[in-house]
Amino acid sequence: MRIVFMGTPDFAACSLQGLLDAGYDVAGVFCQPDKPRDRGHKLAPCAVKQTAQAAGLPVYQPEKLRDGTALATLRALAPELIAVVAYGRILPDDILALPRYGCVNVHGSLLPKYRGSAPIQRAVLAGEAITGVSTMYLSSGMDEGDVIYTAETAIGETETSGELFDRLAPMGAELLVRTVRAIEAGTAPRMPQDHSQATYAPPLSREESPIDWSLPARMVLKHIYGMQPWPCATARLGGTDFKVFAAAYTYRPTSKAPGTVLAAGKAGIEVACGGGESILITELQASGGKRMTAGAYLLGHPMEL
Repeated sequence: MRIVFMGTPDFAACSLQGLLDAGYDVAGVFCQPDKPRDRGHKLAPCAVKQTAQAAGLPVYQPEKLRDGTALATLRALAPELIAVVAYGRILPDDILALPRYGCVNVHGSLLPKYRGSAPIQRAVLAGEAITGVSTMYLSSGMDEGDVIYTAETAIGETETSGELFDRLAPMGAELLVRTVRAIEAGTAPRMPQDHSQATYAPPLSREESPIDWSLPARMVLKHIYGMQPWPCATARLGGTDFKVFAAAYTYRPTSKAPGTVLAAGKAGIEVACGGGESILITELQASGGKRMTAGAYLLGHPMEL
């Protein structure tokens, strides 16, 4: 089967490599235009572009999809199927209608939950116990197409969004290969989504970083781990602003107001949460400083209670 692949980040690169390892004919690869990165602000290729170039595949990076240029390129490539994974753009109807077998997508949630651009992070932030990946046929609506296959996995209690990304990426690649094989064989199922059960996963923003200490301890913990690797949870403790990277349950009740620093020592910084609970911050980074254990920070910066 002749395939055109569309995707941009590491999560998508894993699926592209999966198709190549399975021996599929990838006629071309579409990804977002190069963007400036790091301190030098030099243009840098995305992970999908790097994977495609390493395999000797032609790469296309259109600025727009609706001016006819991308459609003309795709017609010349003549794909039988378009596989889309975290491309970052919604395909117009004329492109969706082009391939013989349609357009399929790998999405980082168990649809119809967490439609949108940040399904993995939002599942962690919400305190979900289970998530997974889905393949679906693309439609004109955002993540609304018929589901083909799903694969589930448990979310670790202190698993970061970044760690979950790393686990879901190969799961998505395996599911995409399974999906393409089923489409080839004419056995791929189509399961319409129950739109009444849909939830949405908008992109994260820095405005969401501050920890809301009025939440129960578990949701504070999930906020800390769900906001990694970006934009990171933040808190102001003892008059200093911090990024917070790790914390643990204390299982100790408290009557203090949420946000109160209860203890600060070798083990970490204990802070009151909502519901009479508390957590122990164990890893952090002061504004302008280095990431370190809370105990190491406190050795040089005692915190008054």
